[in-house]
Amino acid sequence: MRAMSDIPEKDPLRERLRRMEEQAELGGGPERIAKQHEAGKLTARERIELLCDPGSFVELDKFVTHRATEFGMAEKKVLGDGVVTGYATVEGRQIFLFAQDFTVFGGSLSGAYAQKICKVMDLATRTGAPVVGLNDSGGARIQEGVESLAGYADIFLRNTLASGVVPQISLILGPCAGGAVYSPAITDFIVMAKSTSYMFITGPDVIKTVTHEEVSKEALGGALAHNQKSGVAHFAAENEQAAILLTRELLSYLPQNNAEDPPPAPCDDDPFRVEASLATVVPSNPNKPYDIKEIIRAVVDHRHFLEVQEHFARNIVVGFARMNGRSVGVVANQPAVLAGCLDIDASVKGARFVRFCDCFNVPLLTFVDVPGFLPGTHQEWGGIIKHGAKLLYAFAEATVPKVTVITRKAYGGAYDVMASKHIRADINYAYPTAEIAVMGPEGAVNIIFRNELAQAKDPNAERARLVAEYREKFANPFKAAELGYVDEVIRPEETRGKLVRALMTLRNKRQENLPRKHGNIPL
Repeated sequence: MRAMSDIPEKDPLRERLRRMEEQAELGGGPERIAKQHEAGKLTARERIELLCDPGSFVELDKFVTHRATEFGMAEKKVLGDGVVTGYATVEGRQIFLFAQDFTVFGGSLSGAYAQKICKVMDLATRTGAPVVGLNDSGGARIQEGVESLAGYADIFLRNTLASGVVPQISLILGPCAGGAVYSPAITDFIVMAKSTSYMFITGPDVIKTVTHEEVSKEALGGALAHNQKSGVAHFAAENEQAAILLTRELLSYLPQNNAEDPPPAPCDDDPFRVEASLATVVPSNPNKPYDIKEIIRAVVDHRHFLEVQEHFARNIVVGFARMNGRSVGVVANQPAVLAGCLDIDASVKGARFVRFCDCFNVPLLTFVDVPGFLPGTHQEWGGIIKHGAKLLYAFAEATVPKVTVITRKAYGGAYDVMASKHIRADINYAYPTAEIAVMGPEGAVNIIFRNELAQAKDPNAERARLVAEYREKFANPFKAAELGYVDEVIRPEETRGKLVRALMTLRNKRQENLPRKHGNIPL
């Protein structure tokens, strides 16, 4: 090995390399970097530095330039061409990434730029590592015409082929408009930064021209719009730094690829801890709401729960946690919102999350308190039958370990859908407060005893008596336990220990679906 003193100091080729590296790292130059900072945004390289372990980033294609010659583009070449690509580690685990650089041609995509992204995506699928995209782009580079459109399609194809093979995470840290939005839409999770990021197919100006609606970029496609209204995005971070740190945390729950399990984490939280607060968390009045997240946090490691799509379809709760150091995906009805009813948005939200967990070997933990599907013409005409079937399909298809806890209501078809024993849940628990029936006692009595109530001298008193009798016989978990549909009726305060043991028991579960190209989920 040569000593450092033997390396020539002023070799012309080395000097050229140094200058090219410095030029590439400046992107669009100091003025445009300053404008990026004035807009409250970081540069592509600053974002990479925050995301990756210190010193771990290895850049690829640093000197690539576009191939366009029309419209004076031959004289406007920038090394790297508006996107920084490469690989690195996050908490010591391999990832591949690309970061769009808004300081170079507004981050617009060229054919060469697209090839850079495709290269890291191909490497990710070949080596089995997640892909993280940091998006900040004005869209297709108009000067390149169809070549830029072809570049987008090349990326979309790779997003699709990588789906369910390696985790894909998109950070929206600036504009993402037109066809560009479809790459993030195919990926597993979208993280947006409040105030500085937005996504839409057509912008406010086009909308005003075509439909005469006036709307701002933020109201149309900002972080809150897509987290609260459309459900397109999964996380709304306060700023770019928070978005990047959240991405690091999200990756910690996920495996590298579909052939691996999620990485375990050290855990000093007693796996069999008794949580006294759970003894009274479910109200004795079956119509009184409570927050299902109190139960989730009480049973998971260190009470830490990373909620996904927190602001959308809040009648169902989904997210990641750990049980005795191991990742789990949590799905739970939320009785504090719409009484926990399933509707179109909740069904789609839950189904998408369940399918992700099944793709990547994340066990599913389901908490059930569901009075049924939300009634109404809006739901029926909107396709609740089809959309509700998505959640049913997702749970039935999933082969990862599935553990279910019925905390209170489990009525009608919604009981079946929410990871019941009948759609291959492995271990099903119920609290003593569980009510497992075709419908609530009041509704059932009104149907079953219609004639008796019509003839009763005091219909109200008779109805109250019959409701109490029905509740005693059917609105409890014991009939289901007799039939083996519930494996055990448990004391709420012992939930954590029961779940940890169940998940440990199921760790080596093996289950496969019938051979097929793919199923036909009711989209």
